[in-house]
Amino acid sequence: MEELIAKRYVKALKSIMNQDALNDAADIFAALASQFTNSKFVEIVNNPDIEKSVKEELLLSSVAGVKSGAIDNLLKLLVEKKRIDVIPAMANELRLEMARISNSYHGKVFSDSDIDANTLEGLSTGLGKKVGASVALKFVKTDFDGIKVEVEDLGIEINFSKTRLNAQVVEHILKAI
Repeated sequence: MEELIAKRYVKALKSIMNQDALNDAADIFAALASQFTNSKFVEIVNNPDIEKSVKEELLLSSVAGVKSGAIDNLLKLLVEKKRIDVIPAMANELRLEMARISNSYHGKVFSDSDIDANTLEGLSTGLGKKVGASVALKFVKTDFDGIKVEVEDLGIEINFSKTRLNAQVVEHILKAI
């Protein structure tokens, strides 16, 4: 539900902001969303006994350095409509929107063996050509027996497991007999 509400607010921001301002808004909302990991902040924001003006002042003071009327008005609206909890979903939607606009995505490569930078670059280039976008991959060492490439924003997950390959070979041999 929050994602749907966030999409509407992001659509409104897109209609009034240029790409640079939208990029700045994405950074602002990412910073605001990070505040939701602070339990005291969440407690203040979700407490019905605390007045809206206090919540509004808390949010506006955290973005005061930006001096954006559109952001200030949006935050006031979120407080007024009791939708402060939508901020993390808005941050995610803005991040996705900026990725779509720039056609640039980030992904991860999981494996139990080390992968060098040249291999990562080759995987990034090849995957980027397949999807028609710029893809940057980051290596994450795990205990996965094989290799798994994941680009969450594009909904792509490719994996090659040694265990699964062995099971398929055995299955194929048994079928042939």
